[in-house]
Amino acid sequence: MATLEITTENLQDTIEKNDIVFLDFWADWCPPCRAFGPVFEAASREHPEMVFGKVDTESQPALAAAFKITSIPTLVAFRGGKQVFAQPGALNAQGLGRVIAEVAQ
Repeated sequence: MATLEITTENLQDTIEKNDIVFLDFWADWCPPCRAFGPVFEAASREHPEMVFGKVDTESQPALAAAFKITSIPTLVAFRGGKQVFAQPGALNAQGLGRVIAEVAQ
C-alpha cells in the first residue's frame, strides 16, 4: 500500500479504523525528511497490513501542534487506536524495521 496523505479531516478515522498506523511528520524543505521519505514509502509497500501516513507540517500546522512536533521528521505510531511510539529523526531501513517489529508485537 502506498502512503496516505493525513489531514485533520481523515486522521481520526485512519487511527480508529486501522490496527497499526505509522505517521511521518515532515516538510518539503527538510533534507532529513526527504531522505526518510523513500524509506517510509518502501516500508509501506512491505507492510500492506499496516497504514503509513504522511503529515505535511506546512499544510497541516494544527496537526503538528496537536502532536507537539518540534523537530522533523518525527515518526509516530498507533496500535489499537492508542499512541505507542513517537521519535524525531530520520531512520534508515533497519531502524524503521525495528520500530515496525516492536509496534507489531
